[in-house]
Amino acid sequence: MRLKTRVSAYTLAIALVWTSGASAQQMKAEVLHWWTSAGESAAVKVFADQFTKAGGTWVDNAIAGGANARTAGINRMVGGNPPTMMQFNTGKQFDELVSNDLVRDVEAQAKAGKWREIMPKPIVDATVREGKFYAVPVNIHGQNWLFYNTKVFADAGLEPPKTFPELIASGEKLKAKGIIPIALGGQPNWEHNLFRAALVGHGGADMFRAVYGKRDPKILKDPKFKETVELFGKMRALVDPGSPGRNWNDATALVITNKAAMHFNGDWAKGEFIAAGQTAGKEYGCTLVGEGGGKLVIGGDVFVFPATKDKNALATQDKLIEVLLDPTSQIEFNKKKGSIPVRMDVDVSSMDVCAQKSHAVLSDPANQVEAMELLSPPNFSGAMQDAVTQFWNTPNMSADTFIEKVTAAMRDAG
Repeated sequence: MRLKTRVSAYTLAIALVWTSGASAQQMKAEVLHWWTSAGESAAVKVFADQFTKAGGTWVDNAIAGGANARTAGINRMVGGNPPTMMQFNTGKQFDELVSNDLVRDVEAQAKAGKWREIMPKPIVDATVREGKFYAVPVNIHGQNWLFYNTKVFADAGLEPPKTFPELIASGEKLKAKGIIPIALGGQPNWEHNLFRAALVGHGGADMFRAVYGKRDPKILKDPKFKETVELFGKMRALVDPGSPGRNWNDATALVITNKAAMHFNGDWAKGEFIAAGQTAGKEYGCTLVGEGGGKLVIGGDVFVFPATKDKNALATQDKLIEVLLDPTSQIEFNKKKGSIPVRMDVDVSSMDVCAQKSHAVLSDPANQVEAMELLSPPNFSGAMQDAVTQFWNTPNMSADTFIEKVTAAMRDAG
C-alpha cells in the first residue's frame, strides 16, 4: 500500500511539472539510441509503447554501436537539428553538451520525483552537473556478472566458482571435457570488462577505485594487484580460438546453446537469454565472483534532452520523462533489458531471480562500486583499454610489463 501511495505521489508531482502545451497530435518524439540487439530492441519498445499510450508518436532512430550513435546525435545537436531525446551512458559522455548549453537541465522533474532519494548515489552523482540533473537515468546495469550454463556445470559435476582462483580451476576441468570454459567477446572493450571484473572481484572495491578513480600508482605495488593480473592472464587459456573479433551477444549465444560454460558481461547480456526463451535460475544462472560475496560494478543508461525554446517540444520532452520513470515502464523495460529499475522504491518481486539478486545486493550501499566511466576521464580509460588488450593478446607478456604500462597510463593521465 505504501508503494502505491509513493507511485501516485510521484505521478502527480511529475504531472504538475509537465506544462501541457502540446496536444496528442503534436507529441511527436524522435528518439536516438543504440539498442539494436534482440533483447535491447524488445526493451526500448516498452518505452515506445508507453509513450504511444500516453498519446505521443515515437519515431525510433536506432544506430548500431554506442560510439556511432553518440557521434551522430552530437553532430545533429551542434548542427541545430537535434532529436527530441538521445541516449548516453552514465558518466562523462555528455559533459561537453552540458558545458555548451546544448542540453536542458531536468532538475525540476528530479526534485518533484525525489530522484536523489530513490536512486543509488553513484547514479545520481554520475548524472548531476553543478548541482542539477542534466539527464534521466532509466536503469542500473551491473557490469561484472558471471552468467553460466546450469546444464553444463551439472553435467561436469561442478559448482559455479565463488572466487577467481576457483574459476581458473573449474575452467581447466571444463576445458579437459571439451567445453569452452569462458565465452568472450573478442573486442578491446570486452577484454577490458573482463579485466575489471577480475580487479573488483580479486583486488576489491578499494583497489578498483584506486586504479580508475584516484589513479594512484602506489596501488600497483600491492601484491594483490599483481595476483589479479596473473589470474587475468591465466584466463587466456580458457577462451576459445574463435574469440578474436567476436561480438558480445555472439559470446552470450555460446552459453545459451550449451557450447560454453561461462560468460562475463554486464546484465544487458541477460536480455539475450530472455530473447532466447530461457529463464534465470533454470537454463542459466548468475553470480558475482569475488571474495566476500562480490561487489557489483554499476553504471547504466540515461537520456538527455536537447535544449529548445519550443513549448510543444518541451512538453513532449516532459512527457517522455514521465514515461521513462513511470513504475510500470521501469519494471517492464528492465525485465527485457536485463538491468534493474533505477528507482529503488519499486517492487521487483515480479522480476527474475538475477534481477532480484541485483536489487538485493545494491540495497546495501557498501556493495555499490562506481563503473569505470563514472570514475575515469576518457583518456585514461582508453589508455587502460589499450594496455589490457596488449596484455591479453600477447601471451608471453609478463605481469610486470603490464604494470609498467598501467603506471605510464596513470602518469600520462595526470
